[in-house]
Amino acid sequence: MTETVGKVFLVGSGPGGCGMLTIRAREVIDQAEVILYDQLPGDEVLSSLPQRAELIDVGKYGDKHTRKQGEIEDLMIQRAKEGKRVVRLKGGDPFMFGRGGEELETCREQGIPVEVVPGVTSAIAVPASVGIPVTHRKWASQVTVITGNEDPTKEESAIDWEWLARSRGTIVILMGVKNLPTIAETLIKFGREPMTPVAVIERGLRPDQRETIGTLVTIAEKATAAGVKPPAVIVIGGVVEMYRSDEERMVRPPSQKTQ
Repeated sequence: MTETVGKVFLVGSGPGGCGMLTIRAREVIDQAEVILYDQLPGDEVLSSLPQRAELIDVGKYGDKHTRKQGEIEDLMIQRAKEGKRVVRLKGGDPFMFGRGGEELETCREQGIPVEVVPGVTSAIAVPASVGIPVTHRKWASQVTVITGNEDPTKEESAIDWEWLARSRGTIVILMGVKNLPTIAETLIKFGREPMTPVAVIERGLRPDQRETIGTLVTIAEKATAAGVKPPAVIVIGGVVEMYRSDEERMVRPPSQKTQ
């Protein structure tokens, strides 16, 4: 008898709240038999997961991983080979620093059907929620999105910090709160104007969203004083001048109210 094979869905939940889920994401989640999730989609999305499905927490909390990446992929493949519809649920977009590419490769290697459901990335949506466009004819005709997990001072960095500092575009950093002081110092060291505006937006598009604004010179001290914690999106460049603290959040989903 031919073995029944299920399907894996790599689903991006967007930057926060059910209002930022795509229609396809909602359909796939509601039809799932197994959902492997982490904390990044946020409480509103996680509380909407179907309770009839097998819900498996595979998140990272601080420096503690609930499951290693290999274990996550093994679970995906195992459940799919049992003939189940498996959702790997991620915050933002599954291919934006979400290891979705690795999971896609694994599914292909194992002959498991896989569908990628793109999500709205926080790299663009979160700055927009406070009135910051990542590109603007006055300030930036390019935008570079990087991960802030990597220490800029290590010898063999995967990021060309010197090029980045001298580029004239917007820099958006995800997962960079821990290394923010070093990042700011490195950009100044390689020639970025010290008074370049910086915005740090915590828990973007969620009810408890908060912003800290400064420059490359001041942002580390301000972030420490404010007790900034991840998840947060860091925006560096002239476009930050578009930020207005009292601006109505027109892109915030109606279901989410500002406290």
